[in-house]
Amino acid sequence: MSQTRNTLSEVRALTFDVFGTVVDWRSSVIREGEALGRARGLGVDWAAFADAWRGGYAPAMNRVRQGELPWTRLDDLHRMTLDRLIDEFGIGEALAEEDRQQLNRAWHRLDPWPDSVVGLRRLKSRFILATLSNGNVSLLVNMAKHAGLPWDCVISAELAGHYKRDPEVYHKACELLDLAPHQVMMVAAHQDDLQAAHREGLRTAFVKRPLEHGPDAVPDLSADPVFDLVAEDFHDLADQLLNP
Repeated sequence: MSQTRNTLSEVRALTFDVFGTVVDWRSSVIREGEALGRARGLGVDWAAFADAWRGGYAPAMNRVRQGELPWTRLDDLHRMTLDRLIDEFGIGEALAEEDRQQLNRAWHRLDPWPDSVVGLRRLKSRFILATLSNGNVSLLVNMAKHAGLPWDCVISAELAGHYKRDPEVYHKACELLDLAPHQVMMVAAHQDDLQAAHREGLRTAFVKRPLEHGPDAVPDLSADPVFDLVAEDFHDLADQLLNP
């Protein structure tokens, strides 16, 4: 790894990517879709729907990043993608506005990975724990309440007016925590997020989530050598950070 364990002793806060790293968005969205489908008699491939919805995530943020849209919080970007998918899947006539609002808020009710809550509690004994997510503040707060996530604070890209992987997001987190970048470790299951954090001087921990995109996906779990730590899950991450 690129940094020695002695250097990592300076880390005081861990900031976490949330979607995919802390919570299992895919299974959660599928579950919510299936419940709605049963209630409304819809024959929808909800796994495909969830994948398509998540597939609209980066393009929607890029519209903001490139100035095509003004700053728009993630809830509203999710809703734009949802309305398009509802039409593409041919279920628009079956879903009232209340149904659409409820489904869009599925992202507020995502379930954690089995190791997340216990692992975070272990890490909380030594480190400040904060989100550093593209989710808006209300989404992240509601998700924490739903999933029992023990954050010390909720930091959102919304507070920077930029989306990851823009540098401003990582610097805003350090500013809000009143810490230097080398005192903050970004934890994520996505290598491009960690690479962006590394470029801004943050420490980095790659946590493998091989099932993020479902059991049939073939994720790239090789780790960029610039990362400070590589962990199989949050238990492994806690073992490495608490018992160097």
